[in-house]
Amino acid sequence: MTFKNLLIAGTALASLITPSIAYADEAAAVDAAAADDAAVDAADDQGGGAIVVTARRRAENVQEVPVAISVLSGERLDATGAFNIQRLTQLQPTVQFYSQNPRNTFINIRSIGAPFGLTNDGFEQGVGIYIDDVYYNRIASATLDFVDVESIVTLRGPQGTLYGKNTTAGAINITTRAPSFDFEGKAEVSLGNIGFKQGKASISGPLSENLAARISVTGTSRRGTVFNTTTNSYIQSQDNVGVRGALLWKPASNLNVTLSGDWNLQDPICCAFSYGGYGRTQRALNRQYPALVAAAQVLFPNFNPANASPFTYTTDTDATLSARNEHGGLSLRGVWDIDDSNTLTSITAWRYWDWGPANDRDYTGFPVYTKVNNPTKQNQYTQEFRFNHKGEGYDFVVGLFGFQQKIRTSGIQETGRAASKWLLNPTSALSNNPDVLNNVVAINDIRLDNTSLAAYAKLNWEVTDRFVLSPGVRVNYDKKDGLYNSVVTGTASDGTRQVVSAVPGSPYYNDPWTAAQRSIQASQYYAPNLSGWNLSYDLNLRYEVADDINVYATYARSFKTAGINLNGVPADSTGAAIPATFTIKPEKVDHFEAGIKTQFWDRRATFNLTGFWTEIKNFQASVSNGQLGTVRGYLANADKVRSRGVEADLSIRPSDRFSAYVNGAYTDARFTSFCDAPPPPELAGGSSTGIVVTGRCTYTGTIGAPGQPGAVSPPFVDVSGSVLPGVSKWAASWGAEYNHPSSLFDEEGQFYLGYDASYRSRWSSNPSPSIYTWVEGYSLHNFRAGFRTGKFDTFVWVRNAFKKEYIDLYLAGTGGNTGLIAAYAGDPQTWGGTIKFEF
Repeated sequence: MTFKNLLIAGTALASLITPSIAYADEAAAVDAAAADDAAVDAADDQGGGAIVVTARRRAENVQEVPVAISVLSGERLDATGAFNIQRLTQLQPTVQFYSQNPRNTFINIRSIGAPFGLTNDGFEQGVGIYIDDVYYNRIASATLDFVDVESIVTLRGPQGTLYGKNTTAGAINITTRAPSFDFEGKAEVSLGNIGFKQGKASISGPLSENLAARISVTGTSRRGTVFNTTTNSYIQSQDNVGVRGALLWKPASNLNVTLSGDWNLQDPICCAFSYGGYGRTQRALNRQYPALVAAAQVLFPNFNPANASPFTYTTDTDATLSARNEHGGLSLRGVWDIDDSNTLTSITAWRYWDWGPANDRDYTGFPVYTKVNNPTKQNQYTQEFRFNHKGEGYDFVVGLFGFQQKIRTSGIQETGRAASKWLLNPTSALSNNPDVLNNVVAINDIRLDNTSLAAYAKLNWEVTDRFVLSPGVRVNYDKKDGLYNSVVTGTASDGTRQVVSAVPGSPYYNDPWTAAQRSIQASQYYAPNLSGWNLSYDLNLRYEVADDINVYATYARSFKTAGINLNGVPADSTGAAIPATFTIKPEKVDHFEAGIKTQFWDRRATFNLTGFWTEIKNFQASVSNGQLGTVRGYLANADKVRSRGVEADLSIRPSDRFSAYVNGAYTDARFTSFCDAPPPPELAGGSSTGIVVTGRCTYTGTIGAPGQPGAVSPPFVDVSGSVLPGVSKWAASWGAEYNHPSSLFDEEGQFYLGYDASYRSRWSSNPSPSIYTWVEGYSLHNFRAGFRTGKFDTFVWVRNAFKKEYIDLYLAGTGGNTGLIAAYAGDPQTWGGTIKFEF
């Protein structure tokens, strides 16, 4: 993309402001105009000062905040190469990030956040993402590059009584650098292997006595890491650009108004899986992957599938690939200090999202599905009013939040000439005729109108000079109106193009070709809607045992908003969508947490320890509900889930020359009651002969052994007691940096050597645990070394230094439970160099 390449080249000439940081020996107030969540460099916290945040809408030492909270500065993000949330997870072990492509992305904290493996516009995220106080509803924004970030504050546990949208798992608050009334700027250029190029630049300064501006740009480009043997080209590339601008107007000493705008584009050749292996299912053996490949090669004799290890970084996908992901918006933020005790804040924002995908959803080089694309456009509007009051021995915040969202998806799914052989029973003569399922097309019209209104309040009462009591409450109203209209057309045996209907008696219903097409996909229409109120509340207790030693406890009752299914649902014997599956109950969360936060060694060290226990009723999950006469996956409610664990953080800075940190987490997250979960691949794909569903969680009949070809498969399985997907029981990150004063080219500065690493134990990559999709644990190690002065920094870096081969994601049950396991391999070793200037 020409503009982006010019941007990268031009950043060497641009400039960027040195941020003003809130750093002091004692807690100091943070300028509200700069950022509500501003924080100092996390590395500085290893020294003798205190990080000050306003994550709870009041300036306070992070060590005195009675919640589990992590703070990362923009400088540390730059130094460690964490330029998006995916890389942020390597620094914060309790944050999990999984992505098939930008739309099919989800973020969890402590194993909670979004249903694993299924994207649906009709449900809410459990982890809130905020940039400069603006709520980002679309999780696809998480895959874009950070633009001129001042700090990132991650709060773990339910949020909602202090600001914005209610979230059950936590919030990630990203604060960008504010305009400055002093002219300043900086630029950064990075080059690396695999054609990696990245440029960042920002410039800021006064336009008048009371008006300041900032403009920031970033661009990233990298050749793909996976070679497509079908097209002889690389895929999984990076091709990102972002622009952010802001105007700060100070008409009076007590009034700040900030107008911000941003535009971001991600346009890579992406995304496809590699061959990850074969795991036998209960489908007939002649309908499983090895037999299907052999049969398909008769139709396509020149094709040889890429059945090698995913760590060869190859694939053979034949469909067109695209992952165009565009975000942008405007926000207006006003902060009025009415007097020394009262502050009124208003945040008005509009955001849009434009998603343009092209996918290969059969995960092979055969034309089974030639198109499975759901381009989506979204507009969202938010308005928040917040009033802060500080009195003698207490302070409080009250607020109003409004959110309105409109999503429109115009999708298409199209089968190809290999579909008959791949999807139909080979005992049928129709499976040998490519024309039967060729060009069966589903045109999808999916719509969502989503409104959310809330009022919230939080009190901090200093009962004594050491004991603070903080109750909070939130009232929420949500209304959702949806539409799912999928019109499927195919060719009947007489050559007539017709609608593939599931309604008995419809035209061509008994035509053999139409019946075969209907067994794969049929037209469906339904218009779900819901509305409802819920009440959330919490109570935080903090007690200062001694100077720099604080203990705290939290209880929170929270809700995750009800949802609607917008990806299609099971149908009854008449072909009608089953109304019981249209909506998803809200999650009800009971959260308990207790911890201790300490500073010692003249505040050159901190140690924090947290224990948590979260129980969720009506957990929103992927299900199959065989009692409804189908095994089609969709979203519904699992009875109960529990997540519990312990987190520990240690940072030290014994001298100005050396600093180190260790963060660790133990998480035990399980379905405590989930009796109708979708069967894992080894128990799927077989017949239903003799199976009679007698209740929600019961059936009669005899099922086959796991992986037994041609066996009878269960309509659902009981996974109560099993681990949640995507969760490692053990996770950790650690690192250190050493510097030595010296000079280079007559410039005084310091040489330095830095190291960062992360580890996670094995985890399940399937909604129901499968013997085929356990991702083995791994550790990643990154190094950097360079020379820096106050205005200049140059360093070399290497990521995944020891060339660890690891899996980001397994996907099973693809293409009709054929036994194919698709794999997304993690990045190989990357290395390069960076130069940064500032003035």
